Amino acid sequence: MTSLLIRLRVQSVCAPSRSITSYVRTMASQSGKAPRIAVAQMRATNDKQHNLAQVQAITEQSKAKDVQFIFFPECCDYVGTHREETLKLSEPLTGPTVEAYKKLARDNDVWMSFGGVHESIIEESTETDGQVKNIYNTHILINNAGKLVASYRKLHMFNVVTPEFKFRESETVRSGPALVAPVETPIGRIGLQICYDMRFAEASTILRKLGADILTYPSAFAVSTGRAHWEVLLRARAIENQCFVVAAAQIGFHNKKRESYGHAMVVNPWGEILGEAGNQDLDVVVAELNYAKLESVRANMPCFDHRRDDVYSLSARQDMAFVSGSIPPDTIFYVSEHCFAFTNIRCVVPGHVLVSIKRPAHRLPDLTPAERNDFFQTVCKVQKVAERLYNASSSTVTVQDGPEAGQTVCHVHCHVMPRHLGDFPENDQIYIELNRHDKEPERPRRSIEEMAAEAKRFRDEFSR
Repeated sequence: MTSLLIRLRVQSVCAPSRSITSYVRTMASQSGKAPRIAVAQMRATNDKQHNLAQVQAITEQSKAKDVQFIFFPECCDYVGTHREETLKLSEPLTGPTVEAYKKLARDNDVWMSFGGVHESIIEESTETDGQVKNIYNTHILINNAGKLVASYRKLHMFNVVTPEFKFRESETVRSGPALVAPVETPIGRIGLQICYDMRFAEASTILRKLGADILTYPSAFAVSTGRAHWEVLLRARAIENQCFVVAAAQIGFHNKKRESYGHAMVVNPWGEILGEAGNQDLDVVVAELNYAKLESVRANMPCFDHRRDDVYSLSARQDMAFVSGSIPPDTIFYVSEHCFAFTNIRCVVPGHVLVSIKRPAHRLPDLTPAERNDFFQTVCKVQKVAERLYNASSSTVTVQDGPEAGQTVCHVHCHVMPRHLGDFPENDQIYIELNRHDKEPERPRRSIEEMAAEAKRFRDEFSR
């Protein structure tokens, strides 16, 4: 298995088949403009209306500079003075604060990242034998139509004791359950993180392997650790992952007990600082994302092609969502570094199974060399096991790569179908059946129990 197991939600949507990096670069060359972003620095308090006014002022200032995307820091909604106040002020993502953010994005025709709002959620508690209110530190993305398109709950809790201060985030906030796959946006694929997450390089590397072009670390960084590590960590994450790094920041005293370091920053994939905020409460860093530079860095120093997956690896747990629905974990029978194999809802022949890439990728050319290698090795392994399990000596193995080739699910996947002599009157009829197998009302969906039972047989055969 892998040396690191992290829960991961992967969502895939139909979109242009080329990589988002190529898409963004093409659009930039056609318009003559590189993607242009604004990164905010502010000083939030427990006054939510005043904080919203700061967000509005930063939005107005940013729009005047013709940006496509505005990034706000952690705790942009508020900073409580104590635990009880923090809990009391929290809201669900359907609350008035997020609704105000949505309206702001829609009215200004701009995408927005709010890098750590206090999301309240009512959950059942066995300890209290009733319902309790918990909060998460949640990073949300809102598109220019005012729609919430992604949310990530902070994984790593800032529980530390230094000579200067003591802070235990977990006493107020719950840690999130999962990484979120990079989100496709008009400026590139964005990997969502929050503040303290930047100290955990494994998570950023997984996001890069899943296709991130931009890593975000919206923060309310402590002053003492900020002086020591803020710039070093941000530049390190940019260099090692060959990504842009965007870090909006809180600055100054939020109350008598808490002060933030500031220095909102944008770093390019070579580790160069593209812009850094000053010492004032309200400041905006405007930067252009040069994708020619990103591609040059990755091509000239292809570190991710040189990784020794045979010696070490970083991967994620296999509870992944496939396109618009979820793949039940019990139906997954094999997981590799970049792929997973699972049983099929409707089979053209007995033993018809699927191999899918983990990362949201639409076409084979969108895969990295490591992903392509792992994908086809996995297909060969699954084919051998399927033939043994179904007493076959041949297989039809096919990738429908693009809509004109019959691809209806915009995500790289391969059909593996064990074959027997005479299973179709004409051998190539299987392609006709494959093209319509999901469309036939007379071909019923298999039950999850049946699919899980078949997956168990595959797992048992793999173990042999």
